[in-house]
Amino acid sequence: MNKLLTTLFALCWLMPAGALTVKVTNNSSKPCSDYPVVVPLTSATAVTTALVTCNGQEVPCQLDDTDLDGRYDELFFLADLNGKEKKTYDVNLSGSGAPRTYPSRVYTEMVMRNDKVKEKNKQNNYVESLTVRGDCANSYNLLHHHGVCFESELNGIRIYFDKRQTLDLYGKFKKGLELQATQFYTSDEQKQEGYGDDVLWVGNTFGLGAMRGFDTKERQPTMIEPVKSRTQRVVSYGPLRTIVEVIDLGWQPDSLQAPIDMRIRYTQYAGHRDTDVDVFFGSNPSAHWLSTGIINVKGSTEYSDHHGLRACWGTDYPSTDHTKWKPETVGLAILLPKAWIAEELPANTDNYAFVLRGHEQKLSYKVAYCSANEEFGFHSADEWFEWVKAWGKEQNSHQVSVVVE
Repeated sequence: MNKLLTTLFALCWLMPAGALTVKVTNNSSKPCSDYPVVVPLTSATAVTTALVTCNGQEVPCQLDDTDLDGRYDELFFLADLNGKEKKTYDVNLSGSGAPRTYPSRVYTEMVMRNDKVKEKNKQNNYVESLTVRGDCANSYNLLHHHGVCFESELNGIRIYFDKRQTLDLYGKFKKGLELQATQFYTSDEQKQEGYGDDVLWVGNTFGLGAMRGFDTKERQPTMIEPVKSRTQRVVSYGPLRTIVEVIDLGWQPDSLQAPIDMRIRYTQYAGHRDTDVDVFFGSNPSAHWLSTGIINVKGSTEYSDHHGLRACWGTDYPSTDHTKWKPETVGLAILLPKAWIAEELPANTDNYAFVLRGHEQKLSYKVAYCSANEEFGFHSADEWFEWVKAWGKEQNSHQVSVVVE
């Protein structure tokens, strides 16, 4: 399902000052752009810098320490290929020097409020990890914009730092990075300049694909509580992908079952409006009923292939204050692995929901959205659903293969 793993990498032991070749093949007649290529790094001595070239031209890349042990363990870059095209990328690794720098195409931040700064879009108490105890009275208001946020040129998402852990959405008019400037609180002056803003009211719903428990008796999703502790952290800042995580230790979805630990990783690639969601469980989750889905936006129409791909298109106010906000039209989508789906529930006033049950300790799925404000996007349900169908087909195909030599 994850197109990054369309071909299992045959990776040699990489020395700190060495070279390797990455061959990327587009097996489809359709072109693809910004295809994510991940090269695992395994070395006895730390790699500190990398250079990627293709036909003698330098290709932007980044090194990531995804397990936060102090060493880079993945090399990442993006590939553009025409239909049936094959490209060879040369990678040089070194154990000396610092990572090369490239223009940022993604952005992420965690920031706490600074009482000395009055402007809501100029907060500057930056942090990269925050953990609260399960009995924290109001974690929602500890972080500015209520949780970690991230974006590509096409989207912008914040994740609420509370029992909901909901994904809330930022709509843009033009492609570009905006969250550093607006911090999810766009000023009137910025709106006049063409900046976007919050476009979704989520309440206690899934928003865009939040992970939840499920009460089989009441037949409804449950929040991520009680927990022993709750953490949000930034794993990677970019410039080509950003990675953030939400960690819930000692979560007890069912009082009759033992608690379970859960780590949810969100990966946002440059040039993408979709987001990867990887959920890691500390033990076999089969004893627990889970759920996810998308909010039933007021008056929305629905598309489902009944195999894990579900979407909606609708219009609602993004705030309860209808005097300062106008109605916003959005399209939402989620793509789940069929093996995890116990039931696809009919829409209710809150959600288009799925009941989940799995035996694996990792669940991977994807979410995507658009705003009708976009000059570069979609402006009708038909257009959005057409994109969603093509997106689902692409994710379940083996369009691109990657081999590391």
